[in-house]
Amino acid sequence: LANTDQFRRVAVPTHRRTPLRSDWERLYTPIVQFLHLQIRYNTKLHAIELKTSQFTEEIGSMQKAADFLRAYMLGFSVDDALALLRLDDLYLDSFMVEDVKFLHGDHLSRAIGRVSGKDGRAKFTIENVTRTRIVLADRRVHILGSFTNIKLARDAICDLVIGSPINKIYARLQTLSGRINSF
Repeated sequence: LANTDQFRRVAVPTHRRTPLRSDWERLYTPIVQFLHLQIRYNTKLHAIELKTSQFTEEIGSMQKAADFLRAYMLGFSVDDALALLRLDDLYLDSFMVEDVKFLHGDHLSRAIGRVSGKDGRAKFTIENVTRTRIVLADRRVHILGSFTNIKLARDAICDLVIGSPINKIYARLQTLSGRINSF
């Protein structure tokens, strides 16, 4: 890179500080070794700070590292977030359950329960068929995957929130998986 030093700060929410402490080595290693960035945790601001170094080669390294850390802060595992560094066509999409349908109280809880399914079965099936990773964080849904796969997963989740029976979603996903696997 040229003589310009880039600097970026990624905030760490309170509920991710303890997992960050245990996963710190697995987080900073790929950023330092593969992207050649400098990284530190600012304890006063509770944020991870990234800075380019003289060894930084790619222009997009800073953005890749910030996306990687943001995915981890949203609740994805380190291994799932690492895919953002390795692959170029992966994206993060987030939306609120209330964006799909205006719900309150028990109705909202049931809608989130339908997305999760019994023992996480519905979420797991959507992840496997669409080749995405999904995090349900209270009223927020975060999806990590390629653009077309995110759309398929989002459509399935929206149908569940609206109130479609899970069997109908499974059938639709099964036909979609046949089409996806044929390519």
